[in-house]
Amino acid sequence: MALSSPIEWTDSTWNPVTGCSKVSPGCKHCYAERMAKRLRAMGSKIYENGFEVTLQPGALNLPLSWKKPRTIFVNSMSDLFHEDVPLDYIHRVFDVMARAHWHRFQILTKRSSRLQALSSQLDWRANIWMGVSVENDAYLHRIEHLRNTPASVKFLSLEPLLGPLPTLDVTGIQWVIVGGESGPGARVMSGNWAAEIRDICIKARVPFFFKQWGGFFKAKNGRTLEGRIWNEMPLGTKLAQPSV
Repeated sequence: MALSSPIEWTDSTWNPVTGCSKVSPGCKHCYAERMAKRLRAMGSKIYENGFEVTLQPGALNLPLSWKKPRTIFVNSMSDLFHEDVPLDYIHRVFDVMARAHWHRFQILTKRSSRLQALSSQLDWRANIWMGVSVENDAYLHRIEHLRNTPASVKFLSLEPLLGPLPTLDVTGIQWVIVGGESGPGARVMSGNWAAEIRDICIKARVPFFFKQWGGFFKAKNGRTLEGRIWNEMPLGTKLAQPSV
């Protein structure tokens, strides 16, 4: 059975790797770290290592058993391109995604340098979307690394958005997600920052998805930006049907 996701831009999550480590300011209040520690305290065998990077080979083939086509966020509890994830294991993850061609897989990383370095060695199928996280203008270089990959759909997760991105260039990008930080200690996102990015996307005709305002009470703050809910997705991304 697929794990349904509360994340607004996906259907399910799949974690062939768990655990991560902090690399930039956007990681400060990591929801995955909080959840992993909570699950370990509850006695979960999968999270017996807490938030240490841990390969989960027992989860590798799960998408092959999910026959209904769905959009799947890969490693919501980790980063596939973490330096502690071996290349041969990344190949195994990509092999499953290729075989489960009726699903759409969304990979997101902050480790764009390793993504760029390994991308030519990976089997990029049309159902594999690749994204990078960018929280402020100090990390715009991640977008250039993403552009240098052959992924058919390249997307940006500008969340938690911690500052304005007035020089954002979305050339070669097929989708942009914006969101504020949620949970304990959440840092405030300015509406002007989000609106500026939306306007950049409109001008460039890039689909824009506003995920949330954030804050400790996520649901209360909502998803409306200047009177509208922005749920745009890349065009031409209809899911295939599974092979019989």
